[in-house]
Amino acid sequence: MSSLYPLKFKTIFKDKIWGGHKIETYLHKSIGNLPNCGETWEISGVKSDVSVVESGELKGQSLADLLEKFKGELVGEKVYKHFGNIFPLLVKFIDANDDLSVQVHPNDELAKKRHNSFGKTEMWYVIEADPGSSLITGFNREMTEKEYVDALNSGHIMDILNKEDVKAGDVYFLPAGRVHTIGKGLLIAEIQQTSDITYRIYDFDRVDDKGNKRELHTEEALAAIDYKHYPEYKTLYTPKKNEDVHLVTCPYFTTNVLDFTHGVDKDYSNLDSFVIYVCVEGEFTIKHNDLAYPVKMGECILLPKTVDKVELKTTSGFKILESYIE
Repeated sequence: MSSLYPLKFKTIFKDKIWGGHKIETYLHKSIGNLPNCGETWEISGVKSDVSVVESGELKGQSLADLLEKFKGELVGEKVYKHFGNIFPLLVKFIDANDDLSVQVHPNDELAKKRHNSFGKTEMWYVIEADPGSSLITGFNREMTEKEYVDALNSGHIMDILNKEDVKAGDVYFLPAGRVHTIGKGLLIAEIQQTSDITYRIYDFDRVDDKGNKRELHTEEALAAIDYKHYPEYKTLYTPKKNEDVHLVTCPYFTTNVLDFTHGVDKDYSNLDSFVIYVCVEGEFTIKHNDLAYPVKMGECILLPKTVDKVELKTTSGFKILESYIE
């Protein structure tokens, strides 16, 4: 049997009505003949878009193939027992050249009942933000379902939503049920549950190149929405150099940010999980078993559970999001 090593996957590019060109100009990833690129899926176990290994002995094998073959050696015994042959996280880069639709995702219970799927809890890390960029997350006051429906039907949905001004380095955690949208001018790294279920609430009356409006899911969204108001929507953290800084912990993932000017040794032997690195700044090289795996901004790499001790080397420094399941 082949042995596991740090795995990079082929990027899956997706053009979107709201997509732009920062994937190419900022992250330096060629989008080929696409008119734009709204999203790249970097590590995906979603059935319609399963990631494929880019290089090494396992090149050309899908993430689903690897899970079936390596099981807990790939993802950790506890993770495999819980999720089986479905990889539990989806990692994306999102370039909003225009506002995304106002939307909501169902939780596990509702998604299982309606779609036989996982729900969708996610987090955003803002890589780059145009001046004046903003996003929407949650409501700006306590809300009832009736008040929400009245606002939606009367064309005043934007008046009840919480708008936040955004800059690079900002982090937002979005549990399933939270109404949200990414605003124009934002380049974001997203870590989420493996799910592609979105209920679109409002799409600014946009039409596609054939003059058609995109489908809305007004009724489906009602049971999915969390109508509560929260005092703080942004994830507050203190950036620090050369130490791990915790960002988010939830049942679906834990994420830290590592902003290092020098190399560091990492030991995950006490963690029963895979680890994902999302490089949002700079570059580094993973040293493992006398082999080197270079990673630069805009790239992601998966450390299988069996790759539990690595050295991260760098000449220019790096900033990475480190995610795993506790």
